[in-house]
Amino acid sequence: MRREGALRELTVGGTVWLWNVRHRHPDCRTVLSLRRAEHRHALLRLVFRNAPGRAVAGFPMGVGEVAAGGGWLNLNEPGVVRRFLQEALARGLVPTAHGETDEDGWPLFDTLTATEPPDAA
Repeated sequence: MRREGALRELTVGGTVWLWNVRHRHPDCRTVLSLRRAEHRHALLRLVFRNAPGRAVAGFPMGVGEVAAGGGWLNLNEPGVVRRFLQEALARGLVPTAHGETDEDGWPLFDTLTATEPPDAA
């Protein structure tokens, strides 16, 4: 079993990315953190907070699961993380210099769940 918050690698377009998922309190949020392996101090955190019509990890969901509007994604799945990363890159959300950026993850979630992924079987 994987330890919560352990860094994992994902290669996209020849770039190695490090990522992890954590659940935090007191304001009950799930956080997907992404950074390039060669720029470990340029960190993007996609933050998912409970809100009306939006749910993060907790009964009956597992850690890393987020749901809204009938859509559901598991942030522990590399394919899901790849889609979030690609959308964040397309929107210019990923920092390129030293620093940390927190972004609301729900707008990206809405985009990703609006249509089926192209490689869905």
